[in-house]
Amino acid sequence: MTPAQGAAAIRDVIVSGARSAEEICREALVRIEQENARLNAFTAVGAEQALGRARALDALRARSRDALNALPLAGVPVAVKDNLCTRELPTTACSRILAGYRSPYDATVVSRLESAGAIIVGKTNCDEFAMGSSNESSAAGPVHNPWDLDRTPGGSSGGSAAAVAAALVPIALGSDTGGSVRQPAALCGVVGLKPTYGRVSRYGLIAFASSLDQVGPIGRRVEDVARALSVLAGEDPADATSSREAVPDYSAALTGDVRGVRIGVPKHLLQEGVDPDVLQATTTALETLRARGAHLVDVQLPRAAYAIPTYYLIATAEAGSNLARYDGVRYGARAPGTSEGALAAMYRKTRDLGFGAEVKRRILLGTYVLSAGYYEAYYVKAQQVRTLIAEDYTRAFAQVDAIALPTAPAPAFRLGEQVNDPLRMYLNDVFTVSANLAGLPAVSVPCGLTRAGLPIGLHVTGRPFEEETILRMAEAYERDRGAMPSPYPDGA
Repeated sequence: MTPAQGAAAIRDVIVSGARSAEEICREALVRIEQENARLNAFTAVGAEQALGRARALDALRARSRDALNALPLAGVPVAVKDNLCTRELPTTACSRILAGYRSPYDATVVSRLESAGAIIVGKTNCDEFAMGSSNESSAAGPVHNPWDLDRTPGGSSGGSAAAVAAALVPIALGSDTGGSVRQPAALCGVVGLKPTYGRVSRYGLIAFASSLDQVGPIGRRVEDVARALSVLAGEDPADATSSREAVPDYSAALTGDVRGVRIGVPKHLLQEGVDPDVLQATTTALETLRARGAHLVDVQLPRAAYAIPTYYLIATAEAGSNLARYDGVRYGARAPGTSEGALAAMYRKTRDLGFGAEVKRRILLGTYVLSAGYYEAYYVKAQQVRTLIAEDYTRAFAQVDAIALPTAPAPAFRLGEQVNDPLRMYLNDVFTVSANLAGLPAVSVPCGLTRAGLPIGLHVTGRPFEEETILRMAEAYERDRGAMPSPYPDGA
């Protein structure tokens, strides 16, 4: 029994008593130790805490199997991105400015996972403060894609996606501000979900852009992602932006029935800039859904061309504000050799040494667009265009139930290939950022491999709080697609 078998199978074998939670946890920890040296997917591993939690679950089963059976993730090893607060493990957002930081509390999503019986085995590598599309801005170094170690796993949740793809854990959490769960899921050949804004609590998520950030699960199959979402979703008094919308049983929605579902395909967005293998795989996946009874409908998203510039104006403005707290006084490390008396100099030196190049770039952009004389011309205008982009989706959803595109325009690129070309790097999120701008749920499901053997993702966006619809579509396609090949020859 390995993480490749999925969360449901692991849980069931533990509840049945066929395997102990401690055995499963030890196997996951051994696999992480064996593989992490070449993947660099984990920044911290909590072996003792995880094993202690596993023993407690085994003791619970000895007392009451019914009590253990009530836990939807009993004994399932889970990893969480290093921008989610954990009391027992460091939370650094993969930045030098938070090196060694320990949070005094757990993020709500972490607490909910543990309440559901999950075992947190470690924290995963990510782009610094979740700012990036390749996981190369991390102070911990880049993550390597299990399918090709010379290539990016995507970002910013690259460590979580790589950990799931390499079968180190069956489920991992990421955060998604402009595609940071879905894009790495696509590039690593796994499933990634960005829920509706407000569907999952952001309490304990280190903020990048507060009106865009959302926590989402990554798994090897849709069933695992649906199970995780049922645990994570729901109102949280600690997060004023969380929704009171009732939480359905997402697993129960996976019926395989997509008859009559109308899928919008904005073909005008696919005319240029999309890799031919990606386009072919996406087309084939949509035809598979059509064969199951879905209807394909051409839709227009006329303002989609403005999504990338709109996103980078809003996201950098919010990032500049959120990261102002890291000044060497209230949060984070203080630069050595600085004097408390020279406050301005201490601020400058601390932030210069603590932040990496990509974070500095985004802070500067954000400061510029919020500055006097430019606020109206850039930030306010971007918010207006954001509203227009959301209206495009509202109009499209009057005709269709979901909208489908490739998750990323191209497969995983080589590490170092785009790191000095930020504009080119930003375009990797061209199909994902609109869901964040409009606050919509979206899922990426693997839909095949390129001729070079690299994974491709199908991206499905739904109406607000209709995660059941897009998960049902993704799982229906998954049934016909069959098992994805493994990045490892032994099929682990």
